Amino acid sequence: MFTGIIEETVPVKDVEDAGEGKRIQIERPDNFKNISSGESICLCGACLTIESFDSSMIDFFLAEETLNKTWFSSVSEGDEVNLERSLKPEDRMSGHIVQGHVEQTTQILMVEELEEGWNFKFEKPDDLENLLVHKGFVTIEGISLTVTEIEPESFSVTVIPETWERSNLSEKEEGDKVNIEPDMMAKYVQKNLEEMPQS
Repeated sequence: MFTGIIEETVPVKDVEDAGEGKRIQIERPDNFKNISSGESICLCGACLTIESFDSSMIDFFLAEETLNKTWFSSVSEGDEVNLERSLKPEDRMSGHIVQGHVEQTTQILMVEELEEGWNFKFEKPDDLENLLVHKGFVTIEGISLTVTEIEPESFSVTVIPETWERSNLSEKEEGDKVNIEPDMMAKYVQKNLEEMPQS
């Protein structure tokens, strides 16, 4: 489990095809000292398992399902990725509950610079229509964000300068794809409503 608070943004150093999946190697941040093989780390919203590492690199395997749900299907050397280590029981909860289960990608429709921050407008996927609410949580690229506006075919979030500087959103442009995970609580509510008997 994660909170959507990005710790580091690092470049992808190598990408290799591996059967139906891919293996990627990323730069290891200096402060990621106590990591181990088999540990889960969130990369741009996707919960991935460390396969191996050394003093400067970390390696991950991207399964076919991960490639189908994320923009990692087109990941290449030099791409910037957001990192967050998994939550410990004693940690302070600063964002919201993030599973690291990316539902799909969505397209950036607009990036507007404000006096203090940036406004991002995204295409609203049809199947997430009931999972996005005004002032509710949404995870974009692994970042805990608040929905500020909802329109028939789009939704918007405001990115503060701290998030802009600490994440890969500063590298994104209109037309780019981003990973999205709706609020887990909204998914449970939707499931229960769908299973309620109709009177």
